Amino acid sequence: MKYLILGAGPAGLSVACRLMQKGENDLLVIEKETEAGGLCKSKDVDGSPLDIGGGHFLDVKKPDVLDFLFSYMDKDEWDLYERDSKIDVKGNIINSPIEANIWQMSLNDQVEYLKSIAVAGCNLGTPMPEKFVDWIYWKLGNKIADDYMIPYNKKMFGDELNDLGTYWLNKLPNVSFEETLISCLEKKAHGTQPGHAKFYYPKKYGYGKLWERMAESLKDKLVTGTEITDIDLDAHTVNGKYSADVIITTIPWKSFKTVKGLSEGSLGNIDKLKHTSVVIEYNDENPDTKAQWIYYPDPSLSYHRILVRHNFCPGSKGYWTETNYTRFTPSNKPYFINEYAYPLNTVGKEEIMKSLLKEAASKKVYGLGRWGEWQHYNSDVVVKLAIDMADGFIGS
Repeated sequence: MKYLILGAGPAGLSVACRLMQKGENDLLVIEKETEAGGLCKSKDVDGSPLDIGGGHFLDVKKPDVLDFLFSYMDKDEWDLYERDSKIDVKGNIINSPIEANIWQMSLNDQVEYLKSIAVAGCNLGTPMPEKFVDWIYWKLGNKIADDYMIPYNKKMFGDELNDLGTYWLNKLPNVSFEETLISCLEKKAHGTQPGHAKFYYPKKYGYGKLWERMAESLKDKLVTGTEITDIDLDAHTVNGKYSADVIITTIPWKSFKTVKGLSEGSLGNIDKLKHTSVVIEYNDENPDTKAQWIYYPDPSLSYHRILVRHNFCPGSKGYWTETNYTRFTPSNKPYFINEYAYPLNTVGKEEIMKSLLKEAASKKVYGLGRWGEWQHYNSDVVVKLAIDMADGFIGS
């Protein structure tokens, strides 16, 4: 075939569907699971949909992505929401992000946070540190670091935070003493809203229904229940059975049991890539909150955030927790394990992936999406990348 696509999550489905929209039918998508959707799959739990990979929402910021996805699930099938996310930090329930909403804390806590921000390294003009933990203190001050960022990131990514690089933290907003003080005096947030300031969610279904629809549109171009174990970049074969002119991989590079056709350096670098696994567990209680999700840095709680589904999924009840697999203790509640949940932005990862993807692309094997590129992309970003990749192939 002309195009062989590995994985039927948002990246694989989107690039395949876009190719077919452009008239290219000489393709095949191979998926390990019996159902498509990847991390964005949904299951019916307690009479309502639950997103088994955690909370997934459709951002509104990319019109071409919305047009593309609405061709599979019409816009009328979605509700539009204003983001309402909270942080439970030291007894203060405030809006996210923390640096913009310190004004919602108790007065005494506001004073302590302001004092800490005033002497943060970035506000004093001290040199920017290279290590992750030092960078957090330098950027945000001791209070935000100790009360929120350090414990939350440990719960989410593990204890060895200095294994993480700082290159991905530049998207964090400035936390100046002046802006924070004005925010506290005026009693309103400063700065820009975080991601998903507005988002779509299906009216009657979980987010996974969208990807089901896309998978159905592929018909016999999608093969499920087939584990992808081996890839040969020189022979352009997968599992010694499937052959194509172009191979697009959206599955984790570490999930291949055998990789041929890459240099020893790239093979060694694949072993250096790290990720975390998470568990999504359902609870049938209804929290008394209007928030759609709440972050919990408290180390005594195993989970790091909850998704309150009745606040974005009409007619449902309960909430689900997201917990790093290493912190999870099984119970009799419904839960779902996601082995590959978050790619870690470890020191040197950017250079590793740049080299790996360049070498693979020279052999017409392309990485795409969260796992093909080892980047923590949201689904709307993945779809945009897939559209652009498919359009690039058709235009070439």
